[in-house]
Amino acid sequence: MSKIKISDLAKEFGMTWKELAGEIEELTGKTVKSPSTKIDEEIVSLLRDVLQPAGESEEVVEKEKKVDKEEGYRVFELSHDWNIPFEELAEDLRAIGYTRSIDNFTILDKETVDRLKAYIEEKEKKEKEKELEKKKEEKEEKKVKVEKKVEEKVVEVKEVKKVEKKEEKVEKIEKKEEVVEKKPEKKEIKRKEKAYTKEEKPEKKKIAEEKPKKKEVKEAKKPEKPKVEITEEKEETKIKIPEAEIRKETKEEKAELEALKKLMGPQPKKKKKKKKKKEEEKAPVETKEKEEELKIAIIPEVVTVRELSDILDMPVNEIMAELLKRGILATVNQTIDPEIALQIAEEQGFLAEIQKEGEEVKIVEELPQEEKKKLLGEEEEEENLVERPPVVTVMGHVDHGKTTLLDTIRKTDVAAKEKGGITQHIGAYKIKLSNGKEITFLDTPGHEAFTTLRARGSKVADIAVLVVAADDGVKPQTVEAINHAKSAGVPIIVAINKIDKPGADPERVKRELAQYELIPEEWGGDTIMVPVSAKTGQNVEELLENILLVSEILELKANPNRPAIGTIIESKLDPKRGPVATVLIENGTLRQGDYFVAGFTWGKVRAMFDERGRQVKEATPGTPVEILGFNEVPQAGDKFVVKPSEREARLLAEQRKQKYEEELQARKTRIHLENLKDVKEINIILKADVQGSLEAITKSIEELSEKFEDVTINIIHSGIGAITESDVMLAAASNALIIGFNVRPDASARKAAEEEDVDIKIYGIIYDLIDDLEKALKGMLTPKEREVLLGICEVKQIFRIKGVGTVAGCMVIEGVIKRNAKARLVRDGVVIYDGEIASLKRFKEDVKEVAKGYECGLMLKDFNDVKPGDQIEAYEIVQERAE
Repeated sequence: MSKIKISDLAKEFGMTWKELAGEIEELTGKTVKSPSTKIDEEIVSLLRDVLQPAGESEEVVEKEKKVDKEEGYRVFELSHDWNIPFEELAEDLRAIGYTRSIDNFTILDKETVDRLKAYIEEKEKKEKEKELEKKKEEKEEKKVKVEKKVEEKVVEVKEVKKVEKKEEKVEKIEKKEEVVEKKPEKKEIKRKEKAYTKEEKPEKKKIAEEKPKKKEVKEAKKPEKPKVEITEEKEETKIKIPEAEIRKETKEEKAELEALKKLMGPQPKKKKKKKKKKEEEKAPVETKEKEEELKIAIIPEVVTVRELSDILDMPVNEIMAELLKRGILATVNQTIDPEIALQIAEEQGFLAEIQKEGEEVKIVEELPQEEKKKLLGEEEEEENLVERPPVVTVMGHVDHGKTTLLDTIRKTDVAAKEKGGITQHIGAYKIKLSNGKEITFLDTPGHEAFTTLRARGSKVADIAVLVVAADDGVKPQTVEAINHAKSAGVPIIVAINKIDKPGADPERVKRELAQYELIPEEWGGDTIMVPVSAKTGQNVEELLENILLVSEILELKANPNRPAIGTIIESKLDPKRGPVATVLIENGTLRQGDYFVAGFTWGKVRAMFDERGRQVKEATPGTPVEILGFNEVPQAGDKFVVKPSEREARLLAEQRKQKYEEELQARKTRIHLENLKDVKEINIILKADVQGSLEAITKSIEELSEKFEDVTINIIHSGIGAITESDVMLAAASNALIIGFNVRPDASARKAAEEEDVDIKIYGIIYDLIDDLEKALKGMLTPKEREVLLGICEVKQIFRIKGVGTVAGCMVIEGVIKRNAKARLVRDGVVIYDGEIASLKRFKEDVKEVAKGYECGLMLKDFNDVKPGDQIEAYEIVQERAE
């Protein structure tokens, strides 16, 4: 390392070498005696950081120049330039007395920026001073602790010396008593000395006191004259001993101390050694326990006894013994229930999970990629990995140009120009660009199909293209699409469509999207936004290039040399060809004649067709194909996995079907308002009739979440209007509650909620909503009343009769309408009236009920504002006992 002279460095900082020497002594503690002394580069860099020489860094100068030049600055730019989060910057502005509203686009004048900069610098200095003070306090605490330990050791040493001195005195007394006593008594004393050295310290004093008593008892048996002489001699020795000790302490102490050390010294040393050995023994035990904690076992759906023994690294006999304990007699090659295999693995200390074919395992998500691949058996050579086309889904609001954009993209397909357009609508298609690259598009635009697939645990799309009209901006369905893409963890590319229209304003769209954390790249964000015109084809090729760019960043690769894995996109029962399904191949190659499993069904690939209706013999990764050969119609979103034999495919499908039937009997209960106690996270979908109510409810729920620190309440989606099927599917995918305020679910949403067991709660008063939520979180809410929908009728015509009122001529479209039942009038998804049915007639006769498909005339109690197109829901309240 090169060194620099003190004199040269002093010139650089503009000070004398003595001043610089003083600074070095303060920082490092080293003394510098002459200007020719050389110092290391590390100390030089430290001095430059602390002293901040006149020649400041170019970046700081540039920033100051920018601040001097510009008249006004956006808060967003300042936070980006200074690397300070927006929230902190807003707090600092309020601290310096800035009273106006603050957002990303607030413009600040030069004076405010200067004040803010000075305040931030002072704040940083104070923080540094606090850190230095903390460090000093820590050092002082350490010193105090060390001093205490030293004092404790000194006290211990003193105590040991005192004990040793006491023991010396006791031994001297005993030796001189031995001289007076007879020989047999000396033997007894020696035996007692041995016992005394082994026993504890408090017992030594007792032995010393007991000895003279025993001697007196023995001497009492002898004649009286010798007894008197002996006692006199003892008294003389007791008087003389202390005087002799005082004179001979210096000479005798050394010899006695050495003797005591030999007796007492080795014992504590042995204990220390034992402690060390125990600590050394504990250390490997603890490491072994940690290793045992990290044991992971992934159990396949179909597993034999031998396979389980290999997975758990246990002898087959032990596994068979464990099965016998559970009343199962199985051979080595017999398949066992994966749930029982899971129990055995957990008993042996494994972190185990059942891996369903084609699905991801949760317990290996946090592990590094290499370990994850080893555990899952997915180690593939890089030579076999090949780039695959990205799978893209198009999402957005109604009439923003999704379908037109897909049509324009189809026209850019090179293969379509050469060999004719797409004739078969199979749910997905692959286009080839002029540069030879390929992209797979999902043919069902919108987020409903996307959510349906995700609700069944399938991640099909790699990239989501969000279409927003430049003349219309962000709409409720756009926000819904953003929430769907974010919850699925899919990167978003924004296509700002209709830029050819006169009222187009792409900048407005960017500002609105920035509120939903989609910040464009030109503003320093990471979201690609491409202005396009689906009608004229302007910038469509640029959009496709950006899709390819994102796919390159994602490094989408697959191995075509392995058995195929894919996802069912669409399925139907064709009257001529039988069960038919569209499969998107994700990895491997699918060939004609392969056996496969998809959900609860299995089959053999009899024929495959591409999107142009041509028969193909094999399908590579990223290719959508229509397949014939299913035993039953599979569900959209099911994983499609190729198996080596017909037996394995059939066995796995039957096992899945059996489990599904068991689950139907004891259905997995979703989150309900009545069972929120001890739940740590609650997802809510909120729908209201107006924006003001929506904001008030959102604020009230946020305040409620602050009361319960252990519970986090997430409003994953909120909007205005009726509860739709899309809301129900999002709730099913996210295990969420749906709360409606003065809005009702439509027929399709109601059916979906019943099928998916999603809880929908409707309220008309905010206080009732908040009270129910609070009671539910405390576990106090018990189901008392339940609403049962009887039927729905649609108003076709209105008849106004004098003296009677308005009679609604209706057609019953669902269920049964009963007289005297409770009724609710719904107009455009919003509840207008909630009361009772006053009268119900069919032609001129009063009837008790009218069934589906029949016409009727009805009157609502104390309500006449009925219009054609309104829907009247008849319902009743059922009382339930709290369980």
